Amino acid sequence: MKLQSCRLDLYFPIKNYGLKPVVIFITGGAWIIGYKAWDSLLGLKLAEKDFIVACIDYRNFPQGTISDMVKDASQGISFVLNNIAEYEGDLNRVYLMGQSAGAHIAACALVEKAAHASAERENSWSASQIKAYFGISGGYNLRKLVDHFHARGLCRSIFLSIMEGEESLRRFSPEIMVQDHGLNNGVGSVPPIILLHGSEDVSIPSDASKTFADALRKVGVKTELIIYDGKTHTGLFLQDPLRGGTDQLLKDICTCIRKSEGAASTNEEEVMLPRRRLVPEFMIQLARKISPF
Repeated sequence: MKLQSCRLDLYFPIKNYGLKPVVIFITGGAWIIGYKAWDSLLGLKLAEKDFIVACIDYRNFPQGTISDMVKDASQGISFVLNNIAEYEGDLNRVYLMGQSAGAHIAACALVEKAAHASAERENSWSASQIKAYFGISGGYNLRKLVDHFHARGLCRSIFLSIMEGEESLRRFSPEIMVQDHGLNNGVGSVPPIILLHGSEDVSIPSDASKTFADALRKVGVKTELIIYDGKTHTGLFLQDPLRGGTDQLLKDICTCIRKSEGAASTNEEEVMLPRRRLVPEFMIQLARKISPF
C-alpha cells in the first residue's frame, strides 16, 4: 500500500514453529485520530497467546472519508490474507477484529464483502475467509448515533462530512445493511459475530451492540453478545490492561477463538494469569478524566 497512512504492524508469537492463528485488527479513533499503534497492548497480549496479529492503518478524516477508510481496511485485510502464509499464518484461522470506529469500519468491510458474494462479483477477498468477527465497543447504526455524537462533541456537520452526507448513513450502517434484501443470499458467507461492549460506555452506548446483535440474529447470523458491567468505552481496551490483574477482554477473546476452533478445553489458568501493573492508578484516573472517550 503506497499511502503513508496505509501500513500495518505485525506482532509475532515467541514460539516460531507451526501454523499460527491470525488476528487482523482495525483500530479506533473516532474516524479522525486512528493509528495502528493504539492496538499495541492487545496485539502484544494476543501474540503471547500464540497469535499472529496484524494491526492495520487507514486514512483518517480529512485525508479521507468513510468510503476511503473502508477501502483501505479492505485492502489491508486482502494484503494479510494474501501474504500471511509466508509468516506461518494459518489461512483457515483468520479472525477480524475492530475497536470503536475500527469495529464499525471492519463491520462495513465484512458486510460489503458478504453482499458482493451474493451478487457474485469478483472480490480480492471474501467474508467466508474470516473465521469470526469481533467488534469491541463499536457503533453499527449511524442513523441512531448522529445526535448522540453531536451531544458528545463530534459536531453533526463534521460527522456527516466524514460519512459523506446524510444520504450515505444507511450504506455505512452494518446494522441496516444486514437487513437489506441484497444481503439475504450472502448471509451464509458471514462468519460468527462476537460483540463486546461496556455497560457504562458513554461514547458509544452498549445498545449499539445490542441492536446489531438482534439484527444479525434475525437474518440467521450466529451472534454472541458480551456486555461488561461497569466498563467504559476505553476501560476494557486500555485502562484494564494498564491496570494489570485479570484481563477479562483477553480471556473472552481467547475463549471464543478456542471454542470456534473446536478445542475440547481452554487453558483457563494461562488465560487468567494476572498481569503486572504498567502505570500507577492515579495516572489512569487522570487520563480517564481528560480523555474525550
